Amino acid sequence: MNTEERELTPREIVAELDRYIIGQAKAKRAVAIALRNRWRRRKLADPIKEEIYPKNILMIGPTGVGKTEIARRLAKLARAPFIKVEATKFTEVGYVGRDVESMVRDLTSVAVQMIRDEEEKKVHARAKELAEERIAELLLPQSSPRVSYDSQTKEKFIKMLRDGVLDEREIEIEIEPRDKMPAIEILAASGLEDIEMQLREMFSTFMPLRTKKRRLKIKEALPLIIKEEAGKLIDMDKVLREAIHRTETSGIIFIDEIDKIASRGETTGPDVSREGVQRDLLPIVEGTTVNTRYGMVRTDYILFIASGAFHTARPSDLIPELQGRFPIRVELDSLTKEDFIRILTEPENAILKQYQALFSTEGVEVEFTPEAIEELAQIAFEINQKMENIGARRLYTVVEKVLEDLSFEAPDIAPTKVILTPQYVRERLSDIIEREELMKFIL
Repeated sequence: MNTEERELTPREIVAELDRYIIGQAKAKRAVAIALRNRWRRRKLADPIKEEIYPKNILMIGPTGVGKTEIARRLAKLARAPFIKVEATKFTEVGYVGRDVESMVRDLTSVAVQMIRDEEEKKVHARAKELAEERIAELLLPQSSPRVSYDSQTKEKFIKMLRDGVLDEREIEIEIEPRDKMPAIEILAASGLEDIEMQLREMFSTFMPLRTKKRRLKIKEALPLIIKEEAGKLIDMDKVLREAIHRTETSGIIFIDEIDKIASRGETTGPDVSREGVQRDLLPIVEGTTVNTRYGMVRTDYILFIASGAFHTARPSDLIPELQGRFPIRVELDSLTKEDFIRILTEPENAILKQYQALFSTEGVEVEFTPEAIEELAQIAFEINQKMENIGARRLYTVVEKVLEDLSFEAPDIAPTKVILTPQYVRERLSDIIEREELMKFIL
């Protein structure tokens, strides 16, 4: 098994997703099976292995019910490269739109950064030693001859560095740019990213690499030098090979708002552009080879997860070839008041836990009574019913409005404990509750 994905069973994957996302059992089950099938495929031998392609998923449901979060958390679980793109971005410029292959290039860049970060962690200890030696040499008196006692002096400086004694001392360092490409701005038209990339690489071969001189405190300089030294220890050829492999075998591309490019049977106007984007997407989803700055990347085994509300369009409005490339369809449920109560309190990153953590930095302890939480959920649910349904995102706007005064006053009243009751919630939202025209304020 490759190290990039954990060996989780579908049941364990769902359990992990449950820690952050409320409900949507069908969608969680579908993505868990898709992830496990990747692991199963890697256990097979050729030629059957080459014949098994990922079953792409189409999520159907209103905004704010967890579609993007499910895909993002899945990628994090799998340690897989992940990007989210809006399907509508490819319709922005005329009939062609932005080059759809850019999503694969972006995914590969994410993979390169991911592998680089992993490799940096492996060499961090050695890079830190080298960085400390560099700083110690900078601190040695430049005028004195380099004799044997210098090594002892250097060791003393290194010990002082590790003890934090020299944190506030300033030194001048030269830092290489993280990106070895020259700082040249090349204005390439939409769809010409390949040409821009090739020009930048061409210029980089004969233009000198500029280093920057900076005067920093040692505590600020040390992380920069560690990163630079780690970069010297890393085999970038190996990083690029692994990044391309991981992109091809583990990459996940989430295409949001795919319903916005569904044509509705018309043959003129914007529908021409929409259908054109679908036909541009088709080879990427079916499987093709894309030229990236890091090498050629095959898209045959990338997992595509598409999503859309499909209020005015239907999945059947997509061109048949594209429909066929998303064989697994999952309908996500609209969120209820009970779901809102759970979203406010249960997940590890629950909204109320976030606010409580923020207030604790000011010395203010905030407690929500169960009745207050129910009131928050009820009001958010009612606003979604009366106005546009934006799902769980409504909770953020409601909670932010309720806590607005407390956020402003927190530094002045700390340290203290504040207990929020249903009456407190209603008072802060009274204008919105009483006058429907002011409900626009909470969008």
